[in-house]
Amino acid sequence: MADVTPEGGKQDDLSTLSSKELHDRAMELARERHDVGFLWDLLRAIPAAAAAAGEVGRAEFDLFHGLSLLREFTHAGEGEVADALRPFYIDYLTEHGG
Repeated sequence: MADVTPEGGKQDDLSTLSSKELHDRAMELARERHDVGFLWDLLRAIPAAAAAAGEVGRAEFDLFHGLSLLREFTHAGEGEVADALRPFYIDYLTEHGG
């Protein structure tokens, strides 16, 4: 496992990956760790990421719209939403050694 240093290191290595690769690695690590908290945090981050990607109408986190949120969850590694979630994925992978 690579060290994380202020001069570079693991976080810099992760920043070279595509948004899809970051998503896939974070999801795999969460599966290995049985980290339901990560999945919940991701669900909560998707509306803000959608708003940052210009989809302002999706910015509200509304549990009554759970099906649409789950649909978005399955596509959280794609497109502009995935790009907006890059810091979320990098933080998780850096913090948990992914």
